Amino acid sequence: MPTLAPVIEDLADRQPDALAFATGDRHLSWSAYARRSDTLAALLLDLGHAPAERVAVLLPDGPGVHIVFVATEKAGVVAVGIGPRAGTREIEHLLATTGAVTLISRRRYRDLDTQALVEDLRARGLPLRHHICVEGDFAAAEPLLIDGRPGTLPSPDPGLAGRLGARSLGATDLWLLNSTSGTTGMPKCVRHDQARWFFFHELAVRAGALSSDDVFLSAVPAPFGFGLWTAHFTPTLLGAPTVVLERFTAAETLAAMERHGVSVLAAVSTQFMLLLDDEDFARRDLGRLRVLFTGGEKVPYARAADFEERTGAHVLQFYGSNETGALSGTSLADSREKRLTTAGRTIAEMQVRLFDDRGRDVTARGRGQPGCKGGTLSQGYYRDEEANRALIRDDGWFLVGDLVRIDDEGYLTVEGRIGDFIIRGGKNVSAAAVEEAVESHPDVRVAAAVAWPDPTFGERVCAYVELREGRMLELDGLIAHLEAAGCSRESLPERLIVLDELPRSSGGKIAKKVLRDDAAQRAAADA
Repeated sequence: MPTLAPVIEDLADRQPDALAFATGDRHLSWSAYARRSDTLAALLLDLGHAPAERVAVLLPDGPGVHIVFVATEKAGVVAVGIGPRAGTREIEHLLATTGAVTLISRRRYRDLDTQALVEDLRARGLPLRHHICVEGDFAAAEPLLIDGRPGTLPSPDPGLAGRLGARSLGATDLWLLNSTSGTTGMPKCVRHDQARWFFFHELAVRAGALSSDDVFLSAVPAPFGFGLWTAHFTPTLLGAPTVVLERFTAAETLAAMERHGVSVLAAVSTQFMLLLDDEDFARRDLGRLRVLFTGGEKVPYARAADFEERTGAHVLQFYGSNETGALSGTSLADSREKRLTTAGRTIAEMQVRLFDDRGRDVTARGRGQPGCKGGTLSQGYYRDEEANRALIRDDGWFLVGDLVRIDDEGYLTVEGRIGDFIIRGGKNVSAAAVEEAVESHPDVRVAAAVAWPDPTFGERVCAYVELREGRMLELDGLIAHLEAAGCSRESLPERLIVLDELPRSSGGKIAKKVLRDDAAQRAAADA
């Protein structure tokens, strides 16, 4: 089975000057994509990376992050994708968990000096041998900082192909580690090979009738599963161009869609709703758009239908997880009712089964917790056997933490979540992570995080707290404390409700159901 690097080499030979990636005023051709990933791979070898060592990537979306992912494949090392909203605690956790020996980043990450961060992490005992700073997309003349000193990418080397050929990863080798929401306050790391995304690509082509004539725009960050197939794999496997944005804004996305004649858009539900609400939406020429792939949470029917009516595009989605890939999906052949009220038909190749609350097999139809076994599965979690035991049954089926119903036609509908997560704009936010962060405030005795219903983001993060005696706390003060502590932005509450005492169940645990109902009532009253 092939990997992505040979596909890019073939495109560089057949259509060297054709567009591979565009972001803002920067463009990357297929030939530049191949050569820049070559020279970065050579640098990784020159720095002495052993096979399968981990290289962390903390870059905004753009051609550069894809160049790094291909360079690590060629150099035979494993990329660690860090999301663009990670706080310093999450960054440290991911680097420590994966044992990354190199960080590739910009000189500044938001307001953070990454060189100072690396020095601090080294002082804490993390094995970071190298830090590569880049401000662009690894052009030959572009200056780099390598371990704090000016440097450049290696010059073309006639023997490089042979050196890389002996190191390049195979389709089923561990290629990427990315993060997923954890229940213990810090994310887990999912193990990816490329074979799963080649398999997923075939499903996507079948669902959306995708071809080399399409122009893609992926508004989803590259390190995550949705961003991987919509920007890194499927467009390249088709030889189609991809538009990416360093930071999502509705205005910039609409302008890019019009400028490049985007035909396939990938965006979570919150993002496409923000596009609909933008004042420029009506005046932009989006006539080439034919497919919107969305998901990450329940697709709001009325807004999705409005998007279809105003653009003429079809809204499609896949259901699954970072760990499992796709269990079901909608397609162009489905009616609007099916596309916007269900998560689509189960995928035959994924052998979807349902289990009851005791883990017993139910049937392929009815209600239960879904499990699957097929080509889109990940390799499970990295260095987390406890989490793997919860994810993977003894019989090899991978589980998804939802309750779903599958009807007689095979259409799947999500009814609720087993895991305690808040889905904000398509991103799973761990309630435990929020609670741990909020309870670090000196005035907070105990905290509970639940979803606050929101018409745009689907859900927002709401923190209920009991305070220590005689203390007072407002949301602004809590946020300032959490930001100073380096908490991820996903962990920042957007609502704060102070109670004299949080409700408890008969077993003494905090009664989350009571708080969820209270949040829903308060949100309705505010509306």
